[in-house]
Amino acid sequence: MRRLYLPLICCALLGASPLARAAPDAACPALLDHTVLRLQDEAPQSLCQYAGKVLLVVNTASYCGFTGQYEGLEALHARYRDRGLVVLGFPSNDFAQETGSNAEIAEFCANTFGVRFPMFTKGHVRGAQAAPLYRALAAASDGQTPRWNFHKYLVSRSGRVVGSYGSSVAPDNGALVQAIERQLAAPR
Repeated sequence: MRRLYLPLICCALLGASPLARAAPDAACPALLDHTVLRLQDEAPQSLCQYAGKVLLVVNTASYCGFTGQYEGLEALHARYRDRGLVVLGFPSNDFAQETGSNAEIAEFCANTFGVRFPMFTKGHVRGAQAAPLYRALAAASDGQTPRWNFHKYLVSRSGRVVGSYGSSVAPDNGALVQAIERQLAAPR
C-alpha cells in the first residue's frame, strides 16, 4: 500500500499532478509529440501512440477532385498495416473543399469510402494557423506545405519525414508504394 500512495503524496507535496506528463516520452519522436482530437468523437489522442510505425500523413477533403484517393489510402492502410504502416487523415478546409462538421466528415468517410484508418478533426494545414503537427512536417521537409488537398508526408519509424508527395500522386503510385515498402523493410 505504501508504494501506491507514495507517488501521490510526493506529487501533492510538490504541487504536481501524478497524472501530468513530466517530460516527453523518450520513445516518442519530437515530430509525433502532439495531441490531436479523433474525428469520430473528438477524444484527445496522442500521436506518440504511432511511434515506431511508418506513417503516411494526409490532409483530406470531402469535396475535392482527389477525394477518390480515400479508397486508395484505405487500401494502402489495409495492405500494409500488419507490417507497420498507419495512414493518418487530417481533414482541412484550407482550400474551401471541406465545409462539413467533424461528424459529417466522419460519416462521409465511413459510408462513402469505408475509411477505417485514423482520422482527426478538421484543422489548418498551412499558413500561420497551421496545426503544430503540420508546422513540424513543413519544417522537416524543407518548407514543403500542402498546395492542395491530399498532400502526403511519409514518416519513418524513427519519426523523420522521408518524403513529401503532392496531391496528384495517387496512393497506388509506384514510387510512393516503393518508398513505403523501403521504410517498412528498414531496420527498427
